[in-house]
Amino acid sequence: MDALAIIDKYYPENNELKHILLTHSRSVADKALWIADRHPELNLDRVFLEEAALLHDIGVFLTDAPGIHCHGTHPYICHGYLGSQLMQEEGYMCHALVCERHTGAGLSLQSIQDQNLPVPHREMVPLSLEEQVICFADKFFSKTRLDSEKSVERALKSISKYGEEGVLRFNDWCERFL
Repeated sequence: MDALAIIDKYYPENNELKHILLTHSRSVADKALWIADRHPELNLDRVFLEEAALLHDIGVFLTDAPGIHCHGTHPYICHGYLGSQLMQEEGYMCHALVCERHTGAGLSLQSIQDQNLPVPHREMVPLSLEEQVICFADKFFSKTRLDSEKSVERALKSISKYGEEGVLRFNDWCERFL
């Protein structure tokens, strides 16, 4: 698989949105690979980690997030499942799961229902170790401050809006992956 060719298919113009996507996704991929290097005992699939990290936000162009040059019609929180649909159409089911399950620290069906989120009502919590590592790595990088990595405290603050469940999951990942 050529992740960059897939990105080029959906982001054919060299514009600010593509720059944001590529820069953010490269940072997430590098953090995920750093975790893999620090934890050889986890036996993570490095090739998959890099590909899936580069593609985890492929669906952002379909959302309405003008601050990062996205002018689609869906709320930003939908970018994960929308990206998952794109990756399924491309035939990459495992990569699609990473797209769908990386929002917040994963979204359980219960939290989706409790918060009345505009996403499909199903479990969207990362299951495989690779899904968990990419979701975790993603929390350290925003799309508005491309040049800096968030501290654990700032990352935790940004996911706390999705509820206590995500905070507990993130704290567990801190213990396992850092």
